[in-house]
Amino acid sequence: KPILLQGHERSITQIKYNREGDLLFTVAKDPIVNVWYSVNGERLGTYNGHTGAVWCVDADWDTRHVLTGSADNSCRLWDCETAGKQLALVKTSSAVRTCGFDFGGNIIMFSTDKQMGYQCFVSFFDLRDPSQIENNEPYMKIPCSDSKITSAVWGPLGEFIIAGHESGELNQFSAKSGEQLSNIKEHTKQINDIQTSRDMTMFITASKDNTAKLFDCTTLEHLKTFRTERPVNSAALSPIFDHVVLGGGQEAMDVTTTSTRIGKFEARFFHLAFEEEFGRVKGHFGPINSVAFHPDGKSYSSGGEDGYVRIHYFDPQYFEFEFEA
Repeated sequence: KPILLQGHERSITQIKYNREGDLLFTVAKDPIVNVWYSVNGERLGTYNGHTGAVWCVDADWDTRHVLTGSADNSCRLWDCETAGKQLALVKTSSAVRTCGFDFGGNIIMFSTDKQMGYQCFVSFFDLRDPSQIENNEPYMKIPCSDSKITSAVWGPLGEFIIAGHESGELNQFSAKSGEQLSNIKEHTKQINDIQTSRDMTMFITASKDNTAKLFDCTTLEHLKTFRTERPVNSAALSPIFDHVVLGGGQEAMDVTTTSTRIGKFEARFFHLAFEEEFGRVKGHFGPINSVAFHPDGKSYSSGGEDGYVRIHYFDPQYFEFEFEA
């Protein structure tokens, strides 16, 4: 039976475990940032201060700091432990869509939306130099004129970021020089989510074109494709098995026109190598917007358009399960 986390009044936008997996951070289209104990679903606390929908959240490797990006045109840095203290506030000219710490926790990147006449930018700040945040002067700012970035993650060793665009393109931008290292277009529609594997060698994309695809982090070589009948909002890779979990559903605005059964709001499990579906988990009353595996691979969580987050612990059969090819 899943643990149900009820901490948001609006639909979930992203959920993320810290590196040890003892904490689960959830953000939604309300201003609250919640952090939960993943073992029993107890709420540890909230980070209050945003005044708009929060699109993204990330924690650094030792869970000292938490980073959130919001539609209130700010990216905020919080102290994880001490009662949700806000350490820094970076004002932006448009909504912050994605954010992330590099693997050392020293450099943050975030991307802003293309809206209200402003371009889409990726900004990089070095936290070791406090003046960058105080003067709101990132050490690097990359403009993306052609297509808005909808999802971005750090690549291995913090050398570059991998960005997915509204057009379905994928790019790598160097975190040192800011140049575009490579660019491919494997998806036909918007990329909703990118998540890397535990060892940072591969990443999986979730797209509105009803597929999730697996790529190599350094070469951007397309390795696998997982096909479904509806848009994929989020995809995650298991840290211990060759398993992928996909969460999706129709667009939120089309949901009310269908019954809950037709909606098919299940989390779907695919085998990484065979691209074959082997399981589904029902539960959400609306599309699943974000999925994440626990770093130990023994549980996973999903956050939905219904504002709930569910933590599912796998039963013993899952660990004995052998895939018959």
